[in-house]
This record gives sequence, C-alpha cells and structure tokens, in this order.
Amino acid sequence: MVLRLHVQPGAGRTAAVGRHGDALKLKVAAPPTGGKANDACLAFVAELFGVKADQVELTQGQSSRTKRVKVTGIEADDARHLLATALDGTGNAGPAWNVRPPDH
Repeated sequence: MVLRLHVQPGAGRTAAVGRHGDALKLKVAAPPTGGKANDACLAFVAELFGVKADQVELTQGQSSRTKRVKVTGIEADDARHLLATALDGTGNAGPAWNVRPPDH
C-alpha cells in the first residue's frame, strides 16, 4: 500500500495525530536534520502497522513535510482499521484515508 503523510518534525513526542487534508499527520520527536525525522517517521509507520522496518520505504518527499511511504506486508483494509484504532478507537477510518495499493 502507499500512504500519504504530512510530517511535523521536532515535536515533543512521536504520534499519529489525525488528518492533514487527505494525508495522515504524524508528529515526530526527531529533528529534521540528517534524515533523522525521516528515519523516525519510517520506524513509527512500521510499528503502527506491525511490519518490519525493511517493509517501509520512503518513495517521495525526502526533504519535504509531505511524503509518500510504501508499506508492504499489509492489506489496505487492515491498514485503515489500524489507523482508525490508533487515532480514535472507532475502528472505522473509512475510504477517505489515502491508503491505496501501490502503482505497478
């Protein structure tokens, strides 16, 4: 699946905090220098979806707050459920989340 993210580096803690347009907004505690925020973002996404670190790849936005991340080893429906649970506990993220299968 491909996930669109809006990342706020240098936050007090690392967490998924909601939506930013059609993207998932993440706050990461790591600073935006030397790729530390990107590394923290990828590690958090892997933990959130219960996949290994090497199953999460930053495909776009290396130096931008807007990023695209490819996650393998999880289905889009399962990802939506995990996002909903992490954000509000309702179990219903709905189709509005920009979680989709990767382009081939």
